[in-house]
Amino acid sequence: MSQRRYFTVEEANALLPRLRALIDQLRAARKAIIAARADLLPVLEAAIGNGGSQKAGDLLPYFRQMEEAFLAINQLGCEIKDMDYGLIDFPAIRDGRVVYLCWRYGEERVQYWHELDGGFAGRQPL
Repeated sequence: MSQRRYFTVEEANALLPRLRALIDQLRAARKAIIAARADLLPVLEAAIGNGGSQKAGDLLPYFRQMEEAFLAINQLGCEIKDMDYGLIDFPAIRDGRVVYLCWRYGEERVQYWHELDGGFAGRQPL
């Protein structure tokens, strides 16, 4: 088991360009999958009995793209909390205890933190 990484605000901010690109990748893949959903659902239901379909196979690269982005975010030591909103938490030490630095896609920089069980609603300014 790897040791948990703790971030300073500066370290978290330094990762934002990479995180923005990864979230863009997640969103693009998700959008393609959702766009194909209406055509794909009947195919997937039928494929249960006959071994698959080309339409389902065409979406595999998007699922792989999402998996790669999730893994990359986790390997950075961050935790993605909500893909739609682009919520990312960075484990950090504040006043001697573990908390999360919190960033939302679209925000210029990391400027909030919350308790481990506080979530987005519990965000407080740094």
